[in-house]
Amino acid sequence: MTSGDGTRPGTIRTPDQRLRVFVSSTLRELEAERRVARASIERLRLAPVMFELGARPHPPRELYRAYLAQSDVFVGVYADSYGWVAPGEQISGLEDEYRLAPREMPKLIYIRHSTQRDTRLDALIDRIRDDDTASYRSFTGTEELAELVEADLATLLAERFDAGRDAGGTTATTDPLAARIPSPFTRLIGRDRAVADVLDLLGGGQTRLVTLLGPGGIGKSRLAIAVAEAASEMYPDGTIFVMLENVLEPDLLLPTIGYALGIRDTAEVPLERRLALALEGRRMLIVLDNFEQLVQAAPVLVQLYTIAPDASFLVTSRSILRIRGERVYDVAPLATHDPASPASVSRALSSAAVELFVERARAVKPDFELSASGGAAVVGICRVLQGLPLAIELAAARMRVLTPESILRRLDKQLPLLVDSSRDLPERQRTLRSTIEWSTGLLRESERELLFDLGVFSHGFTLESVEELGAGRAWEGTAMDGLAALVDSSLVDQQDIDGESVFSLLSTVREYAVGELRARGEDQRMRAAHARLYAALALREAPRLGGPEQRAAVARLNLERSNLRSGVRHLIFMEDFATASTVAWRLYLYWWIGGYLSEMALWMQEMLDRGGGDTPFARAVARYYVLWKEMFGTQTPTAVDGFCEVSDLFAEAGEAMGSAMALATAGLAQITAGDADFDTAAERLWRGAEGFRAAGARWGEVLILVALGRLEWLRRRDDDALAMFQRALDASLAAADEFTATVAAHHLARALLRGGRVEDALRVYIEGMAGSVALDNDEGIAYSLEGLCSIAALDGDVERAGVLAGAAAAIRKRTGQYDAPAFVFHTRDLEPLATGPTGAALQAAIDRGREYGAREAAEYALAGVRERAAGATTTPPVSRPAARAGT
Repeated sequence: MTSGDGTRPGTIRTPDQRLRVFVSSTLRELEAERRVARASIERLRLAPVMFELGARPHPPRELYRAYLAQSDVFVGVYADSYGWVAPGEQISGLEDEYRLAPREMPKLIYIRHSTQRDTRLDALIDRIRDDDTASYRSFTGTEELAELVEADLATLLAERFDAGRDAGGTTATTDPLAARIPSPFTRLIGRDRAVADVLDLLGGGQTRLVTLLGPGGIGKSRLAIAVAEAASEMYPDGTIFVMLENVLEPDLLLPTIGYALGIRDTAEVPLERRLALALEGRRMLIVLDNFEQLVQAAPVLVQLYTIAPDASFLVTSRSILRIRGERVYDVAPLATHDPASPASVSRALSSAAVELFVERARAVKPDFELSASGGAAVVGICRVLQGLPLAIELAAARMRVLTPESILRRLDKQLPLLVDSSRDLPERQRTLRSTIEWSTGLLRESERELLFDLGVFSHGFTLESVEELGAGRAWEGTAMDGLAALVDSSLVDQQDIDGESVFSLLSTVREYAVGELRARGEDQRMRAAHARLYAALALREAPRLGGPEQRAAVARLNLERSNLRSGVRHLIFMEDFATASTVAWRLYLYWWIGGYLSEMALWMQEMLDRGGGDTPFARAVARYYVLWKEMFGTQTPTAVDGFCEVSDLFAEAGEAMGSAMALATAGLAQITAGDADFDTAAERLWRGAEGFRAAGARWGEVLILVALGRLEWLRRRDDDALAMFQRALDASLAAADEFTATVAAHHLARALLRGGRVEDALRVYIEGMAGSVALDNDEGIAYSLEGLCSIAALDGDVERAGVLAGAAAAIRKRTGQYDAPAFVFHTRDLEPLATGPTGAALQAAIDRGREYGAREAAEYALAGVRERAAGATTTPPVSRPAARAGT
């Protein structure tokens, strides 16, 4: 007799490789019987394989065939009904399952007493009675059935154990491939490149051990199955797949591998010797799945290099093994967007994460289709869940009762929503919480404490910030080693950005960590410490923002921009309005460069609403940001008077530069709002310039020179506007301030283009684009795109003009940073192309451009124009207007 997995009787599996028992019956008729059969199977620590427990992305026949292919024992429970016969089929699924069970698979059949059994079921039972591979018994009730199933399975296991005894004790009489590659229940999505990469590592001949590393739920085991299947030609002696999820003692590692090979551990011959004999000369792949709880036993694998010199090892683990010969492959989350255009929803709809969600949603809701609004919500779900496959599957399972939009709304608290996975998964993978708890349970106490404290960080933080947060904590002074352990355990992600290590937690891990802090009553204390930490960082970097160190300061702040923003937000929540307003004002240039002025306006309005304007300085800062948004958003005429009042408030607070900025902005507001009193606007701007000069803030002077140039533009004094913009650019270059240089360059290029000097304008736009990209300044990129759009339109290049216009519009919409209508001219240059035969082509190009990301659009814009610009004449010095007294 052979076993259900095709091996001879010598194979006895340890608990980590539980026998799988396929249960066949009608569903509704025998619901109670199926329930007790399952309980009996689980009491013996075996794995029930039952049709209704799995997802159904495939036709039923394909699904139960896959279930049977990975099962070891067939249990049939029959009563009255023969079962449903599907259209086009000749027999029911019940009979088909029995026919499909391999002849060598043990079959235990239980027949309930009946007086009204279907004729076709009687015929099937008669066939079973004649089958010498099947055992059948009758029963009357569920209690009797439970006893029969449990007793018969126990006897079957004992018989297999006895049959496995051999006299020599060297190797069992078994097929060496006893531990088959598990049959996957679902299609692998988004991992083609990963499979190819791992095969390359294994196939190079130099790698003995590849570790698939990643957090729980990332899909390591599924990837390992795919690699093992794809590697069959590389390993002529086959693959064994050893599941270690229930093996907790390091001493059981070698015996477990031995059992998978059909080798029993006896005292007669050392296990290592028997393994060496069994593996001698075999070129095979040994897959060790879920190794993280056995990392202390990792050195044993080095012994296997000698014992099995022709074998390769593929390990899945949440922790690095840190042994010789190990090559680590980080299993990444599924893509949730097109990296070239992260904000594009239409491109994200074809991402692997969305594909997975849709497939799993259809498994529980077959008629699910992506609608326009539903598609955007699904993209949002996948982004919130950061492409984590298990989290996406759990969210998709909620589609039976929720819409994508309602799931997305509930994801602000993820862990309670993401529960109830398939019952045949290990307990530690049935919810994200249990998955995370499994990982944290493998940490030292100090590492757990560190992880929980890291929950207060937003995405992206540095070792320096963690060390500062550790003051007074139990893990103080051990941040580097603790972070390394958490990274090795796949609970913290590490990336290299511009030569710096930046760390992040998955949002699900962060929520779990904050929950632990809250349970201990420490969450507010740690959030306050986090807010103070980033306030200190802001004040350290602020002095470098206006001048030659600007790019370095922006880069440093960008590393932790999410934490900076959440820090300011929490300062307001704590009602530390003095610190919040100080940070908000000192980082004024950074918020502008990063496109966060509208966001700051919202926070400052909240601060005012909470009573945070009780000092002149705090009120001045808050009102300045709110008025700024009004000036470029609704263009409220009262903004001019408001900025004048803010200037007085700053002066009252002793903030001279703030007073100068507010006064100058009042002048700018007059220009933006189209106020005809240009003389008053100019007066305020010049006074603001004097204030900046007195404060030594050259960047402020440059911005005021640009504003004065805009004023001359509105007065139709084109030569004076051109001269003022050139003067602003020269001043910014002298001050080595890249940001104000890009602002001045964009305005200068506009003036050149308006004056018909297209080639010179093109050169300046390219310079402005380069500076904006270097500073990660999307508004500056939009200005360059609009200018280059005008040039393309003048050339009659419909495709190029449309794409650039669409890309610029998308940036404006996303950042909320718009220019005053009087200074928007690229739309007028598009008008001739928008009419007549080119209108449809232009609109199609604009629509395509809206899907471009900022960097992608910048690359597109510059492609092919640099060579043209190289032939442009050098812009000659322009005449400057007479210097005003004191300037």
